[in-house]
Amino acid sequence: MQFSFFSNTVERFKKLSKKRSFRFGLPFLLFLFVGSFGVERFASLRYEFRRNRFLKPENLEKLGIKKKEVTLEEEFEKYKQIDIDNWENIRGPRPWEEPQQPDKKI
Repeated sequence: MQFSFFSNTVERFKKLSKKRSFRFGLPFLLFLFVGSFGVERFASLRYEFRRNRFLKPENLEKLGIKKKEVTLEEEFEKYKQIDIDNWENIRGPRPWEEPQQPDKKI
């Protein structure tokens, strides 16, 4: 009884192995599935060894960096004073052209 089951399984496998989807599709899907786990490992290493240093204000002062306190309201007032209705489109120089200085400072 067991031998007949084994021989049937072997025959089914031989028939299945002759099919094109089994010969090419299964290895392709296996490659994609296993490859995704490999890429996941490499991607996790990227974020694990990334430099994530947050500087505290006390450390900045020790380094001689003075941070300017800026509020949203101050920035909004600056942008309200800018005239955005009157402007001129100035084309930038192409890589093969000589850079030209604009006539007036923007």
